[in-house]
Amino acid sequence: MVARALSFGAVAEAYERFRPGYPVELLDLVMAYAGGPIRTALEIGAGTGKATRLFAQGGIAVTATEPDAAMLAEMRKHLPANVTTVQAAFEDLPPDTSYELVYSAAALHWTNPEGRWARMAALVRPGGVFASFGVPIQLADPALNEAARAARAAYLEEDGVPSPDGTPADRPMQWPGTELQQSEWFTDVRQSVIERRLTMSAHDYIGQLSTVSAYVMLQPADRDQVFRRILQVLPETVELNAQVDVHLARRHH
Repeated sequence: MVARALSFGAVAEAYERFRPGYPVELLDLVMAYAGGPIRTALEIGAGTGKATRLFAQGGIAVTATEPDAAMLAEMRKHLPANVTTVQAAFEDLPPDTSYELVYSAAALHWTNPEGRWARMAALVRPGGVFASFGVPIQLADPALNEAARAARAAYLEEDGVPSPDGTPADRPMQWPGTELQQSEWFTDVRQSVIERRLTMSAHDYIGQLSTVSAYVMLQPADRDQVFRRILQVLPETVELNAQVDVHLARRHH
């Protein structure tokens, strides 16, 4: 898992360029759930700062942590003054400071499941909020989705991240909500979806795929071949279902 979690450094610039940012509705959703002002936040696995910028925009003092030096260097090019960056993995964060909000954008599944929620609880102030969210990269057209899947199948069966706790995709509550519901430290677990569609060139879509760990881990020659094959079956412009999946929970008092 660690090799995979650290595989993004090589693609930091592509990540910054091609990955979609997060919509202001996400900030609104988290603020509404918090039910009061959030002044301090800790971000786990900040990457190039896609979500960092959104929360900093909300006037929150964000401490953005990221283990990968290349991602961090890319993030620092784009940050407002109210963000502090720290090179550290979640597992190495000292539990001596707690925050009103702790969140993770498309990075929680890279953290070690061993003691994850006890560690998280130490970082979230009692009554504070934990949030996890991500954007599955999916072609909106089912027929195109199938064509792209068939085009890559010889090299890559699955290009998504499997559910960390094996929750089937048809269950009403998905991970990490499932683990949060069973955790003694968190309550009021909520799962929401912010609907969003994005239109982009097929080449930009491939640019996004080039930042996805399943593709990053392929041998370069295989990766080029996969991208060529996928491009062949796509029109010049594609529509993405870029919904934001959100999980929220509150730390017990």
